[in-house]
Amino acid sequence: MEAIKTNKRYLFPEDYMADPSVHVFNGKIYIYPSHDIELDNVENDNGDCYVMEDMHVLSIDGDPMTGKVTDHGKAFDMKDVPWGGRQLWDCDCIEKDGKYYLYYPLKDKNDVFRIGVAVADRPEGPFKAEPDPIRGSYSMDICVLKEEDGYYLYFGGLWGGQLQRYRDNKALESAELPEGDEPSLPSRCVRLSDDMLQFAEDPRPIQVVDEDGNPLKAGDPHRFFEASWVHKYNGKYYFSYSTGDSHLLCYAVGDNPYGPFVYKGVILTPVVGWTTHHSIVEYEGKWYLFHHDSVPSGGKSWLRSLKVCELTYDKDGNILTIEGMD
Repeated sequence: MEAIKTNKRYLFPEDYMADPSVHVFNGKIYIYPSHDIELDNVENDNGDCYVMEDMHVLSIDGDPMTGKVTDHGKAFDMKDVPWGGRQLWDCDCIEKDGKYYLYYPLKDKNDVFRIGVAVADRPEGPFKAEPDPIRGSYSMDICVLKEEDGYYLYFGGLWGGQLQRYRDNKALESAELPEGDEPSLPSRCVRLSDDMLQFAEDPRPIQVVDEDGNPLKAGDPHRFFEASWVHKYNGKYYFSYSTGDSHLLCYAVGDNPYGPFVYKGVILTPVVGWTTHHSIVEYEGKWYLFHHDSVPSGGKSWLRSLKVCELTYDKDGNILTIEGMD
């Protein structure tokens, strides 16, 4: 499918932020991004150049393409996490019973990614961290879906995201990264406990399959790599994700939160910068894709800037592919 060109807006040029998780709370759009900083940024497959240490919450007054963007200041700092070590990567936030729960990945003092929870009374925070990470948690890249029967948390990422170090929710002696015609590694989904602070079950694999029901292969440029996001459109569940080293945003469609999800196509072609990470949200009858690129930093992949553009479906519910570099 040929990519379409759309109007895009840089949302917060005053600072480098990326990996936007976006929700509508109390009729207003709130953005929960990671916060890029420049230190001794060394690019490698472990993602050591991404040294985020805190996060701010942004909101938009009205239309995402034109409304005023407000920075509510530092809402969370990894220094306030008792078990934390380094790299406060991309998070997500969800509301339940008037409380706001921030789920964040952070390496512990042994350099292993865990998922923590922090709680606030307002969507902009500040958020207070629970004393321990979620039991049984691992990897990174968080998305939370609110359903009538509960809340579902999606997570997982390859390479620096450490997903290849686990099978059946247990750590391996040696990492196993599939290649070629082997089935690709899947994202994970888990229902949250009623108090929102733990997993209510063992995480399940989220398979992206072809039209015949076969998992996409590790060598397929459209296979899952990181950046899970789930939204609903016309009663269907849309699982979207980044393909990492092939630099695409893709999506698949399923009938329930656990999948399987049938691969459908590309949402966004490559942007300037190594990573592509996103969220999709509806606001006042229109759909929007929030993402990032590295144009303002001169192409430094670890200094990224937030962007937004409209997202369009065709009559069959397919997402029209957007040109990333227009």
